[in-house]
Parts: sequence; C-alpha cells; structure tokens
Amino acid sequence: MNFKRRAIAAAAVTAVAGAGLLTVQATAEATQPARSQPKDCPSLTLSKGWYGENRARLQQMIDAYGRCGDGGHKGTHRSTYKGTHGSKPVAVFDWDNTVIKNDVGDATMFWLLRNSKIRTPRNADWHTTSRYLTDPAAEALAKACPASRTTLPTGRDTDCADEIASVYGEGTTTGGDAAFAGFDHRRMEPQYAWLAQLTRGWSTQQIKGFAAAARKENLAAPVGTEQRVGTGKFTGWVRYYDQQRDLIRTLKKAGFDVYVVSASPEPVAEVWAKSAGVDARHTIGIRNTTAHGKLTAHLKGCGAVRDGDDSMITYIDGKRCWINQEIYGVRGAAAEQVRPAGKRQVFAAGDSDTDISFLRDATALRLVLNRNKNELMCRAYDNGDRRWLVNPMFIEPKGRLTKPYPCATTGYTERDGEAGPVRRADGSVIPDQQDTVHGP
Repeated sequence: MNFKRRAIAAAAVTAVAGAGLLTVQATAEATQPARSQPKDCPSLTLSKGWYGENRARLQQMIDAYGRCGDGGHKGTHRSTYKGTHGSKPVAVFDWDNTVIKNDVGDATMFWLLRNSKIRTPRNADWHTTSRYLTDPAAEALAKACPASRTTLPTGRDTDCADEIASVYGEGTTTGGDAAFAGFDHRRMEPQYAWLAQLTRGWSTQQIKGFAAAARKENLAAPVGTEQRVGTGKFTGWVRYYDQQRDLIRTLKKAGFDVYVVSASPEPVAEVWAKSAGVDARHTIGIRNTTAHGKLTAHLKGCGAVRDGDDSMITYIDGKRCWINQEIYGVRGAAAEQVRPAGKRQVFAAGDSDTDISFLRDATALRLVLNRNKNELMCRAYDNGDRRWLVNPMFIEPKGRLTKPYPCATTGYTERDGEAGPVRRADGSVIPDQQDTVHGP
C-alpha cells in the first residue's frame, strides 16, 4: 500500500467511539509510513468512471479490512443464510441501477407481458394480488383483463397490458386513480411487490427461466433501445457496470462476504447476480411463499412480520431487516433494529432512497451512485462522518441538479407517505444540499 493510500485512510477511517468505524489503531497507522503490501493483495483494476478519490478510498478500505489488513475482524458475521458459515467482513450491494444500469424487475415484467405469462388472479379477484390494491385499480384491471383459463393474453390484448403496466410502473390506473394505498412507506413499495405477487402459479425455476430470457434480450439490445408493451414504449436494454463487477471481484478476493439485497423478486435477482460473481446463496430479494411447489401471491416475512402478512419487503427499513435476519441470523423484532457496530456490514452500495437504511448501517464506507434521489443525496452530501462516497452513474450519468436538494423541508418520506425534513441521528435537520458530483 503506498503512502497516498495511507494518507487517504486518515480521512476515510477516522475513529469515532461507538460509531462503528475503524479502531483508533487503524487511524494511528494511517499517520505512519506506509508498509508494503504483498503482491498478491487484491487491487481494483479499473480506474475509468470513478470520481475523485473514490477508487483510492475503496482500495484503502479493502486493504484495511481484507485479508491483507489489520481490520478484517470488524463487521464480520457468522451467516445462517443459504449455507455460508465463515466469519468475514460483509459488503452489501443493492442491485438495480447500482450494479447494473436500468432495472431487472422492469425487464422481467415487460417480458411477462409481451409473452402472456401472467395468470388470471385467484377467483378472478385482483384484490388477491395485493392487500394494498385499491378498489378502482381492481375494477380497472378486471375490466381490462377478462378472466382466462390459463394466462392473460397480454401479448396481443393491449388494453390488459396497458392497465397492468400502468399499475406496476406508475402506481395508478390508466384512468389516473391511485392503485395502492394503506402501506408503510418505509417498509413496503407495493408496485415492486406486485411483480413478485403476479408470478403466482409458476415454480421458482420457471420464473428463473423467464428472467433468463428477459436478461438475454436486454443485454443483446443496443443501449437506448425501447420495447413496445401494449401500446406503450419502455426501456428495453440493461448493462452491467464493469466498475462494480471489478469492485465485487476484488472484495471477494480480499476475503469479504459479498451480498446483493434487491427489491426485485429473488429468483430474478439470482439470475442476474450470478454474472457479477454473486451466487444464489448471497442474493436476497423479495421472496414468495410457496404451495405445492408453486409460488403464491403472498410474501415471506421478516422480523416480527409473519409470512403472508405481505407488509414488508426488501425496501428501506425492510432491507435492514432482511440483512440482519438472513446474513446475521437475527430473529424476531430485533432484526428490525440497528445492530451494534461490530455486527453490521462494513461496506454498502446503493443508488436510491430505497437503500437508505442499510447504507447508513455500513460502518466503513457507503458508495452512492447519484440518481438525484432526495433523501439519499441529502445524507450523502451532508456526510457528517466522512464515510459517504458519491459517484456519477457509470453509464449515462445524470447531469447536475440545478436546484438544491430539499433536505430541510420535503426530502424525507414519512411512514404515511407525507414529506418532511431529513434529520441526522441526533435529530438535527440537514440543510438543503447542492448537487456537486454529477455527469457532464
């Protein structure tokens, strides 16, 4: 490790008692002459696309916590999720628009609609597809999508395809009525959950097959491709970020346990994550309950939420719960709480307000791809503990947001959906923030 990397360490790993950061010893080492690292210590290979000193700070974290450093016992776990049982530092990535450009849930939904793979709801009652579906939405869907004995003919029935696409993508009917109501906005996004719930009647392997077909199409399509679904046009391409693949590969070589926690259905996320070096055992997404080998329209619970209650998914506070439960083995209501610093992930990466809670829980560094999301960017730019790294998206980065982020007034979404100020852990309000890390 060279001296510059160690100098960056001083800013990146300042010791703060009780804040889950590196130890005082690590900070003291940052002021000492650099010691050489063995040649086999893993290093990031790609420099293009990284903003400022982000790549150097990530490398410093890898060196400090990985197998070549002294901090590798911080933020370790003894996982009970899908079979890993070692004690390693943990890194957690969101998936959509964090490891890849665009959304694999969208890609799968559009494929299902174009290929007529959505089944008629149980008893032809659309309320059975989501406990939060409004009466106007259920009525609009029933009118546009007459019951079928097999699957709905959305590949040729544009009215049905348009109604489902609107409810899923916009959260409204084609007539403009709200499609979902009554949910906790910090634990549930019913539009995301609805995709998983509409896979009812298929097996997990069948859904993986559908996701694989959608993946093949979207990777083959040129950047900028649009696809027609019903009468509408939607994004029709996806790309992996080479920089994130490189980061995941390097973290794993350094001895980190790397997980993906996604608000897409778990079978879909598993299909995509494999090519980024994250296997099914390390991929967590929205999980359906099953009956007779088939997926149901109900969802697995987390923490104090029971299976079939359908009120929490891997979304904001729900991501924290699933990480605590499935990576760290915490059961019951305790999984919904912030864990002690030494029992949390060392590193986290995300791009949206949906990732806020698990990003804040990371104890060393938090990588944010700037998609102009209010609460996330308010916290990242406030950067009180110097652990936040902001980077433009690696493909088609957004330009500078001309107005400040409304942190002091409406940047935070309350549980009831109302907007409020973004507050620090001590209750103080974050002032409005300028957008300073962006694309050209």
